Amino acid sequence: MGENGKMQLRNTLIVFRKELKDMMRDRRTLVGMFLFPIVMFPLMTTGFNSFERRMRDRVKQERSTVMLLGAENAPALAEKLRASENLEVIPTAAGYAALIGDKKLHAAVEFPAGFEAALQAHATEAPLVKIYHYNTESRSEAAASKIEVLLGEYREGVVTQRLTARGLPEPFVKPLETKEENVAAPEKVSGSRLAIILPYFIIFLCLMGAIHPAMDLTAGEKERGTLETILASGVHRGDIVMGKFLLVLLVSLTTTVVSIASYGVTAAYSSSYMQQMTGGQSFRMSFAAIGAVLLVSLPLAVLFSSGLIAVSLYAKNYKEAQGYVGPAMFVVIVPAMAAMLPGVDLNTTLALIPIANVSLMMKELLTGGMPVGFLLATFASTTLYAGIALHIAYTLFQREDVLFRT
Repeated sequence: MGENGKMQLRNTLIVFRKELKDMMRDRRTLVGMFLFPIVMFPLMTTGFNSFERRMRDRVKQERSTVMLLGAENAPALAEKLRASENLEVIPTAAGYAALIGDKKLHAAVEFPAGFEAALQAHATEAPLVKIYHYNTESRSEAAASKIEVLLGEYREGVVTQRLTARGLPEPFVKPLETKEENVAAPEKVSGSRLAIILPYFIIFLCLMGAIHPAMDLTAGEKERGTLETILASGVHRGDIVMGKFLLVLLVSLTTTVVSIASYGVTAAYSSSYMQQMTGGQSFRMSFAAIGAVLLVSLPLAVLFSSGLIAVSLYAKNYKEAQGYVGPAMFVVIVPAMAAMLPGVDLNTTLALIPIANVSLMMKELLTGGMPVGFLLATFASTTLYAGIALHIAYTLFQREDVLFRT
């Protein structure tokens, strides 16, 4: 024990420095703190985004194989489809649906009987042209899109011919025009897409940064038999658990900050990615907004660090701790996705729900909002939950049946 069996800040810092030196020799922790975040975001943003765009463009440029059903019913339109450089019309055969399902055919177009006659007679009921495709299959959807464009051009040509034959102007069939104008502030628009995904990643990385050190400093030390040595050192158990907690918190916050910095640098040097994410508009966050994001991240990191220490401390070994942490990750990931849900905005009730409140608060900040009341409520409630988790970890560290589970 420390002097008079009481906790001392000096002893807490001694434990912290000791654990920090050990951690600096642990490659897994260093990789998780620095290498993983630095490499992950460039791969996820510029790397994956560039690869996905190239593949999408490649699919669009490929000639789509199409089958025409009932082409004799619409000779002019069928000829237009055959003349397209984007389509390869193959001979009609039975089982076109199975061919599409097997990805041997991209799409099929069916022209109803009497199609040409209905157009010439100006029938009151427009003839229906069916496009058969494989929903969610990229090449089939691309083929259907190409066919829709050609059918639209043909439709407009028919309308123009009819107007010309009757000496009518184009506004006769288009009596009004519509125009959409955005009245939201540019920063709200540019940050809207980033606000959907960034809160989740910040919360997830904050959690991931704390997992390994929390398990290693508790269940890992049990397994290695080094926890008994620390307990026999005469240092108050409260100093020990607080020293370990500070190290886990440091790793969690470092991982989060490095990840955010990596994302910011990657986004700054990837104009195509930022244009896609911001709709072509410039994106800037005020220092107040950045400070607010860090403000709500701090108690969240405390919550994760202390909660993971408590969960891992109860385990007999590292493998058992992994079994406990798995479900805990699910409990975190689900509310962290709150910012991704359409129509869900921060309110008084949601500001009190752990993790979800931070996710939605970050969403508000990334879109240019600064709801001070909700910000304070989110910070206060998360701090309360973090304090409860830290108290549980502290209490468990005083129990012999938990420390020496076998």
